[in-house]
Amino acid sequence: MKELVVISGKGGTGKTSVVASFAALSRKSVLADCDVDAADLHLILDPQTIQREKFEGGKKARIRTGHCTACGKCEELCRFDAIFYDGPGNGFVNKTFRIDPIACEGCGVCAWFCAEDAIEFAPAINGEWMISETRYGPMVHAKLGIAAENSGKLVSLVRQEARNTAEQRKIDLIMVDGSPGIGCPVIASVSGANLALIITEPTQSGRHDLLRAAELTRHFEIPTLVCVNKWDINSEIASEIEQEAQRRGIAIAGRIRYDRKVTEAQISRKAVVEFQEDGSAEDIKELWQSVMSYLKIRDQDTPSSKEKEK
Repeated sequence: MKELVVISGKGGTGKTSVVASFAALSRKSVLADCDVDAADLHLILDPQTIQREKFEGGKKARIRTGHCTACGKCEELCRFDAIFYDGPGNGFVNKTFRIDPIACEGCGVCAWFCAEDAIEFAPAINGEWMISETRYGPMVHAKLGIAAENSGKLVSLVRQEARNTAEQRKIDLIMVDGSPGIGCPVIASVSGANLALIITEPTQSGRHDLLRAAELTRHFEIPTLVCVNKWDINSEIASEIEQEAQRRGIAIAGRIRYDRKVTEAQISRKAVVEFQEDGSAEDIKELWQSVMSYLKIRDQDTPSSKEKEK
């Protein structure tokens, strides 16, 4: 089983568009959308959910109003300013304490030191994860709750479920739409993958973000390829980025030209390669061949768009 993860130094570089097209070009693969904070692969692939599960990513504290004596110890110990003296009365005191669930970091100190056992410290629902069917195969994806934490843990869960699905269905390729940036969810997206493909843009900030992402994959010893999206907007910087990547031992997988049809494809909820045959679709097909060649996966039998239409 091979696992390809597509990442970028920041959001909006085109990695999800590339993954959607790769899904269309792949004969058989499992998709994993690991951008759990702002997932959008589903907007193109229109998945039909077949399994939905809650995600418990940590714990939260909650005041048991009936047990609270308003001693104030919890407020004194809380280092996150999450406890307020404005809770309802309970017959013993006129006011009790209240814990703001968003401000609470789930450290458990308040519950540990409460002499009256008036603080419940229980698992919290931080989001949900799903297994769905798309027109190009199964997809595992998730949604982190608003202001919720443990995105890295949720990403790890999504990847594990993708592996389980691949094993159950005897599918040899997993394609991961990774989180942007270099934080915890990105680390969880790339660790243990067979290959990382970094999508960047021909700008100085794109160069900077690429090098940060490449340093991350180098640290975790993940073989890495680079693709410059919209390279023809600034061909000079695109060439500089490629030269810098090669100096660092990172292979260039390909280039994708700027193409207004990409936006039209997204509006139509289609991958670029199923929306058109020419333009940037040609570049993405060449990129796909390059990536698959690196992974040593034979894809010469991949059906063409015209064959799929039949």
